[in-house]
Amino acid sequence: METVTGYVTGINGNLANVSFNGSVHKNEVGYILVDGKRLKGEVIRINNGVASMQIYEMSNGIKVGDPVEFTGELMSVELGPGLLTQVFDGLQNPLPDLAEQCGFFLERGVYLDPIPDREWEFTPSVKVGDAVEAGDSIGSVPEGLFTHEIMVPFTLKGSDWKVKSIKEKGSYHVRATICVIENGNGEEKELSMVITQPIKKAVKCYEERLRPDEPLVTQIRCIDSFLPVAKGGTFCVPGPFGAGKTVLQHMEAKNGEADIVIVAACGERAGEVVEILKEFPELEDPKTGRSLMERTIIICNTSSMPVAAREASCYTAVTLAEYYRQMGLDVLLLADSTSRWAQAMREMSGRLEEIPGEEAFPAYLESTIASFYERAGKVRLKDGKIASVTIGGTVSPAGGNFEEPVTQATLKVVGAFHGLSRERSDARKYPAIHPMDSWSKYDGVVDMARVEEARSILHRGNEINQMMKVVGEEGTSAEDYIIYQKGELLDSVYLQQNSFDPIDAACSPDRQREEFGVLYDALMASYDLDDKNEIRGFFNQLRQEFLDWHGTEFESPEFYAQEKKISEFYKSKAVE
Repeated sequence: METVTGYVTGINGNLANVSFNGSVHKNEVGYILVDGKRLKGEVIRINNGVASMQIYEMSNGIKVGDPVEFTGELMSVELGPGLLTQVFDGLQNPLPDLAEQCGFFLERGVYLDPIPDREWEFTPSVKVGDAVEAGDSIGSVPEGLFTHEIMVPFTLKGSDWKVKSIKEKGSYHVRATICVIENGNGEEKELSMVITQPIKKAVKCYEERLRPDEPLVTQIRCIDSFLPVAKGGTFCVPGPFGAGKTVLQHMEAKNGEADIVIVAACGERAGEVVEILKEFPELEDPKTGRSLMERTIIICNTSSMPVAAREASCYTAVTLAEYYRQMGLDVLLLADSTSRWAQAMREMSGRLEEIPGEEAFPAYLESTIASFYERAGKVRLKDGKIASVTIGGTVSPAGGNFEEPVTQATLKVVGAFHGLSRERSDARKYPAIHPMDSWSKYDGVVDMARVEEARSILHRGNEINQMMKVVGEEGTSAEDYIIYQKGELLDSVYLQQNSFDPIDAACSPDRQREEFGVLYDALMASYDLDDKNEIRGFFNQLRQEFLDWHGTEFESPEFYAQEKKISEFYKSKAVE
């Protein structure tokens, strides 16, 4: 195929206008040649023979007349064995390899192979003459903890393809041809272990989409019991700076019941990404006892990297997630933070001179955010396996204002909202998820009717607290004061959790049911107490007993002894 070429006619920041002859598609990749370097870009608009390209590198030195080559291919990622444990940038360049080649400071125009150059032990699962179609497995290789399926490319069109030849079991190079397929027209296609997938096209090689009805256990009490997330669902975590979004994501990545975790750090500060890179290899995976990195991929596009690649990093991450979903695995994708991605869109929209929407964000902000979250989902694959991609995105609204466009656009499409509040983080109430503002449409691990009753005590306690700020403790009846103390008890012993305590950091569903059962009975009991000091003393003592209970190993003799002690203590003051 003849390569389409062109030349730069205008440059504004990281947006270049390119005049071309021939055929160019939207989202096609092109390279601008500057000082012997090829700078990658993507066509985002075509108008009268002029293509507008967003450049994924620093655009210094580009001048009018610089030559441009178009590849004829859409913005794509390579998928194959060896992706796990890797750290990529938004364009799927492996950063450790880039560092070896370029040193501490990344050079522009350097693109490396994302799939490690090595051999894998291949076991075929089809034979000559078998019918195959897009997304079907032709064999597998062992990759760390998982069996990595080698699949027919998801972009293959037609359903009359048959296996013409397939390699026997053995060790082969990742890019060697292992299978040849042909269709009824005699057209042949060679397949290796690596496939290419456009990042803006969702993978739809499954039997059917299912309703997300199974909880994704994060082992964080306030999420699993009060604000649950479902496998294949979506959730967002908006909050002001310093409210604990990143630590919360680390806990979800470490303790979440997902097979694969993909962290897309799109536009966060470099320091927070460094923290992830330092901590994750040292964190022990509770399920396997090995390093958490063995089931993690990190897409790292910090705020100091070129702005345009932030958008690419989100799409790259979700494409990798869909790839592992096709193998029957449950994937958790954590995007941190979607606000930076939206700001990159705003910047590009301004350069394109589009009509701005609210706060200068583009008018299509909502549909773009929706199309990203809609790629989450629980599916039944063609072989009957159930798999899922769960997407959790953090939002960093300026000043913690949840009324701004990115938060509002996200709230319309997600199934759970975990709003962090400055008030709670300042009071050192972690995780700082505000129990009154937040909500979820999914079912949790604890009986939801009981949770609603407990939530009503929390609401009532909050109302009494607001009233007490005006009339003082003296103007409150003993009955109301008990309800206020019950709300405080629920908040401090169940909704708050110590992420740095070896036992309390992860609370299993069985333990949550056990603890919530005892707490629910204590909240629903009526108490024969009149004096405020006595009420305060009783609830402080009860709170301390619960906190001591959190530090005991589940189902140990100490656990049951403390449970018995709590029950006896609150029943001693309860009215039958």
